Amino acid sequence: MNGRLKNESGFALILTLVITALMVAVVVEMIHQVYVDTSLSRGFRDGQQASLLAESGAVGSARLLQSGLSGRTYTSLSDPWATPIKLDDEAGSLQITISEESGKININALVQPNGEYEQFTLTALQRLGKRLQLPVEVWSAIADWLDNDNLPRSGGVETPYYRTLSPAYTARNDKLVTLTELSLVKGVTPESVALLRPYLTIYPDQSGSPLPTVNVNTASKEILAALDDRIDDRMAEQIIEERRLQPFKTTGELSRVPGLDAIATGLGGRITVKGNLFRILSVATVKESLRTVEAVVRLSGGSPELLSWQEY
Repeated sequence: MNGRLKNESGFALILTLVITALMVAVVVEMIHQVYVDTSLSRGFRDGQQASLLAESGAVGSARLLQSGLSGRTYTSLSDPWATPIKLDDEAGSLQITISEESGKININALVQPNGEYEQFTLTALQRLGKRLQLPVEVWSAIADWLDNDNLPRSGGVETPYYRTLSPAYTARNDKLVTLTELSLVKGVTPESVALLRPYLTIYPDQSGSPLPTVNVNTASKEILAALDDRIDDRMAEQIIEERRLQPFKTTGELSRVPGLDAIATGLGGRITVKGNLFRILSVATVKESLRTVEAVVRLSGGSPELLSWQEY
């Protein structure tokens, strides 16, 4: 009898311990779930705040550019907009970086509406491609990607070639929507796109402008050297140093650089000292949440024209 009571007592003790352990496990799981739910709720809230902050930074920067540059006859890397801005408060931080797209070559200008090459753009791209060690045929392939027919030009390819690939696709036969799209073109690798990205844009400086232009106040050394065969690295560096000391307020002021006067005259209508095209990078941080807005805007007589908007 005593043995039976001992067995029952031992069993009851074990059962109690098991139930207690289960209850502890349930409570711990409940506490963990509450913590996870609370963290997710806070993370969502912080992410929403960061998105709003990044969006406000991009929109506000576009408006400041519009008002600050209105009436200006030139833009340069010495302007206040060219210096990154960082703002911090108890809610979070915001960093804004603005770069000018007008100092780049518009790749969409390579082909004219009639399907012919735009010669200035073609030769500038060829000079740039030679510097970057790209095959000369890539420009023919890109031109065929942009033109609105299916007749391949020398060194180029059209839709029939892309149809043989796996997966198959067709040539756009229209303007590029993004620079990344170039990687679909025969002979253009993702590595080539990465090399070209700092020097190309897909937007014209002015809507409806018949001739593509480059702002010599913001163009890189590589772009300056691509404008004319007579502009070597040494002369391009002289241009950059001269504009650092004092931005060019007219294209005629390029004569301050020895040997550039005659070249600048020949580039008339193709170079400018003022840009209207800007890329805004607005990065907001709220606690652990990070949001980025990247926008391209074109300044005009009215409100800034939004050309591209990405949030990530």
